[in-house]
Amino acid sequence: MVAPAMVWELRTVGGSVRRSLTRSGPERYTAVQSLKAAGAALLAWALTGWWWHAPLALLAPWTALFLMQSTVYRSLVAGLQQFVVVVLGTLLAALAGVLTDSTMGALAVALPLTVLLGNYARFGGQGLYAPTAALFVIAGGSYGPVALGHRLLETAVGAVVGITVNALVLPPEHARRVRQLRTQLAMESGRLLDDAAGHFAHGEPGDGPGDWRDRAQWLGDILTELREAQRWSQESNRLNPGRHMRRSAGPDDSPGLPDTAWYDLTDHLSALTRTLTDLDARPDDLPAEALRPLPTLLHGAALVFHRDAAAKTGSGDGGAGPDGPYDEDALATAWRARDELLAALPHTGRATSTGAALSVDTERLLSALARALAPEARAV
Repeated sequence: MVAPAMVWELRTVGGSVRRSLTRSGPERYTAVQSLKAAGAALLAWALTGWWWHAPLALLAPWTALFLMQSTVYRSLVAGLQQFVVVVLGTLLAALAGVLTDSTMGALAVALPLTVLLGNYARFGGQGLYAPTAALFVIAGGSYGPVALGHRLLETAVGAVVGITVNALVLPPEHARRVRQLRTQLAMESGRLLDDAAGHFAHGEPGDGPGDWRDRAQWLGDILTELREAQRWSQESNRLNPGRHMRRSAGPDDSPGLPDTAWYDLTDHLSALTRTLTDLDARPDDLPAEALRPLPTLLHGAALVFHRDAAAKTGSGDGGAGPDGPYDEDALATAWRARDELLAALPHTGRATSTGAALSVDTERLLSALARALAPEARAV
């Protein structure tokens, strides 16, 4: 009789697996790849152990299991690396066994050589299989051509099965992470500017949030993560038979602000938040007339970022896309507010440095947005 606690545990595990398979995200990707690895190992065993009755059938599922890599291209490269490493480790172990005619002696000769071989950088993470293959051969005690041929053939069968399953059954792709990070960049940039605008419109002097600089620096961290995700996305499309069936945007054809624009935009946002933080600490550096248009300027720029996030998620309204009037009107409003701010800035006295920094930082940000919204920029 099954204990109630065990039934509850099985239901919990089953529910977790079901949620992982039905929801998008890292959990679903991990669940799918794990099940594919298990399926590839079972298929490799069915071919070599159940149907062929190979003497070392274990090597086929063992190889297939560890070739379920994060991209099809990586599976193919890892498979070739592993097969070369296994061949070299097998031959070295057989040679050591023939020369020493002793298990201990063969291990003493083969293991140092295969471990050194496995640490060769070109073999990557597959180098570990050189000493492992040597251990299999020496522990088996058979160094004849037939036994060695079986080991290599069964390893090759496992590699073919693992690569084939990864390529043909829900081949992995990483474009979703790229889209998520692009959207996150735009949303967080808009929220940062909106918070600053709200503070200068309604906040009391000196009580502004102290995390503006940290949030601007975080945008740079997201951009770095985006670069890495793009590299994975590009690799996942190499030798991937599923890429032609997807409708998702690639690294260079998503709507909205182009990825190349974010290198400048994050730098300008970081500089602007430093200036705004200093201004929040010393509000008397600028007259009230100069501070009055600042919230409108910041909010206008924030609207451009919010619209970009909506375009990337497909949640925009009414067809006013990144090249529609919504962004252009928001940017034009921000430019007019900047002109009002510039006209109200004093040109002499102690406010000159603060006003100059604010003028330069806002101009650079708005100019970068204007270049990014231009049709030729979006075509990059």
